[in-house]
Parts: sequence; C-alpha cells; structure tokens
Amino acid sequence: MRLLLLGGSFNPVHLGHLVMADEVRVQFGYDLVVLVPASSPPHKGLEGDPGPERRLVMLRLAVEGDRAMAVDDAEISRGGISYTIDTIRDLASRYRPEGKPGLILGDDLLAGFPSWREPEAIAAEADLICARRLSAARPSFPFPHRCADNSLLPISSSLVRERVASGGAWAYLVPAGVRDYITENRLYGLR
Repeated sequence: MRLLLLGGSFNPVHLGHLVMADEVRVQFGYDLVVLVPASSPPHKGLEGDPGPERRLVMLRLAVEGDRAMAVDDAEISRGGISYTIDTIRDLASRYRPEGKPGLILGDDLLAGFPSWREPEAIAAEADLICARRLSAARPSFPFPHRCADNSLLPISSSLVRERVASGGAWAYLVPAGVRDYITENRLYGLR
C-alpha cells in the first residue's frame, strides 16, 4: 500500500484540505491518505481551538465512509508538541507502506520548513509533495520534492472560524458532519 500523509491543526477541517489531499493522492498514485491532527503545533498557536479531541472528532466525521482516507490520532495520543519527523517514523513503522510515505506540504509552509525539527531527515524519510494553497506560482524549495497540480480553493480554517463567529456564510465550506458538529457544540463563537 502506498501511503500519503497530511498533517495539520485542522481547526476546523474544511473542503480545501480534503480536495487537496484527494487530488494529490490520485495524481501521484497513492492508495491511502492518512490525516494526522496535531496535538500542539510547534510553529503556530491555535486560535479559538476547541481542543485536540474535538478537532479529531471533526476530522473523523469529515472522512467517515471514505476508504481512501483515514484519520490517525498519533500526535494527539503522544501529546505535547507535534513534530513531523516523529509522526513519519511512527506511521511508517505501523502502516508499513510500500516505499517511502508521501508527505503533503502546502506552499504556505515551505518558507518555514528549514526551521522544522530535522528537515533533512523528513526529506530523506518521506517523499515531499508541494501542494498549492496560496497561489498558482511554483515556490522555490531547496529540498527534493515534487509539485502537485492541485486546485486552488480559497478556503482556510481561519476563514471558517471568522465566518462562524461573525454570523457569515460558512456552512458549505466544511463537510456536512463537521457543520453539524460545530453547530451542535456551538464552536468557534457560533451565535
């Protein structure tokens, strides 16, 4: 089985995450995308965070019934700050993929990648795939990688949170199960 990883805070998961993951999976011939929510990301705070357990529930609701996508709680179970290299090693040992796992990196993360824990080891132990999140331009990135030809969807978790809090239109930016969970639990300042 060829394994593709996508980590993040998923605060909350939205359609942009899922479309990007699925397009990269298909384009590069992976069998399964494993979505890994961070317990506590090392490079950014989590504005309006409902907590890792709730973010995990929303992620599971988002991909429920999809055999091409799975959710792994490795980083939440481990607790503390989440480091990508630890997750790659953990998932590779448990899933035993065919070849190196793929790792999706949104173009918004590329500039900061050299400051991640063990970036050279990440590049050696995973096939890096740069996906477009912000623009159609191909970014400069000094590590071995491939570029995905994925759709640009102008959706972000911060946009969803802002619209929920302000009473704006947000319901169709997230999967239906996630919308229902946010509504039922009055998350992100829902009025």
